[in-house]
Amino acid sequence: MNAWMMLGLAIVAEVIGTTALKASEGFTRLVPSLIVVVGYGVAFYCLSVVLKSVPVGVAYAVWSGLGIVLITAVAWLLYGQRIDAAGLLGMGLIIAGVVVLNVFSRATVH
Repeated sequence: MNAWMMLGLAIVAEVIGTTALKASEGFTRLVPSLIVVVGYGVAFYCLSVVLKSVPVGVAYAVWSGLGIVLITAVAWLLYGQRIDAAGLLGMGLIIAGVVVLNVFSRATVH
């Protein structure tokens, strides 16, 4: 599997794990707690595979940046979290940073 696809899988797994973390209510609910453990397990395994071919700084920047944006969107959809204009601007800047890092930086493996 392509490293970038694996990174995408790591991001999705991390977002699922984080979403379930909220639903686990402090690990007092079994099913969401199990989803947290599996989600983070898959996320970190996939990230470890990605790090064989993508520099750690680049991989982590993409993983954490896109994870922040996606978990905020999920929190908005599932939990009614409010996102104001400053929050939207910040998330836009995160996405712009990931694009600049991947399109223009020589640190990224293409």
